[in-house]
Amino acid sequence: MSKKLLPETLYKFNIQEFIAQALAEDAGDGDHTSLACIPSTAKGKAQLLVKEDGIIAGVELAIKIFKHIDKTLHTKVFIKDGAIVKQGDIVFTVEGKAHSILIAERLVLNCMQRMSGIATATNKMIQLCAGTKARVIDTRKTTPTVRGLEKWAVLIGGGANHRIGLYDMILIKDNHIDYAGGIPQAIKAANDYLKKKNKKLKIEIEARNLNEVNQILTAGNIDRIMLDNFTIHELKKAMMLIDSKYETEASGGINYRTIRNYAKCGVGFISIGALTHSIKSLDLSLKAIV
Repeated sequence: MSKKLLPETLYKFNIQEFIAQALAEDAGDGDHTSLACIPSTAKGKAQLLVKEDGIIAGVELAIKIFKHIDKTLHTKVFIKDGAIVKQGDIVFTVEGKAHSILIAERLVLNCMQRMSGIATATNKMIQLCAGTKARVIDTRKTTPTVRGLEKWAVLIGGGANHRIGLYDMILIKDNHIDYAGGIPQAIKAANDYLKKKNKKLKIEIEARNLNEVNQILTAGNIDRIMLDNFTIHELKKAMMLIDSKYETEASGGINYRTIRNYAKCGVGFISIGALTHSIKSLDLSLKAIV
């Protein structure tokens, strides 16, 4: 995985700080089961076993977790992030102090199972859009404090990130429009703000219906139009009205069953909150080799 895809670079996400907090939450004042049952000098080896087909994600993170806990742990990777895996595959082995492996076990699995689930779902959505120009993107509907890991998993699965947070794009949604007094007022205010603050941010605005699409087109001065909760019939009409003048994004309850029909309408982006807020984790296991 290229360094440019690491959370520190993309999401202002501090992996080492996350690992430390997660370990403090889980280990507390010690793994008393391991301390009670296993000699402190015991060595061990374990393997990451795939129990369900999908896309693997979180391998690089697992290595960082092992190294954070015990620099003497040795990891041998057989399958890298983003690869297709099948039930029975061995992703990596880890070898060293048994206590260290056991402390790392649950944190590694919790992260990798969720990240792999996100990557798998993202990849499936992308495959369903094959042959269209639609790019599958995520949303801000992420788990607080671990957005970096979840958006990283979307990238590993082949998707793209929408904005990272409130700070890197202007996205004028329904509440902003209503509070601003209407679409023209919201767009003007956004452009005035960027000029005043000397900021170069893209402006996206949500349309709830075809009437709002027309209002946006009249006002102009935006980069992307989000077509939220449009039916396929409405989306086709909206795409004709927009006529490639602006980037387009379809959103709102799009799933495996419906995504291809939305993609075939010609939209540039399809945003799916479920990629990070309602995902099924991929079944993985870290098993001792004895």
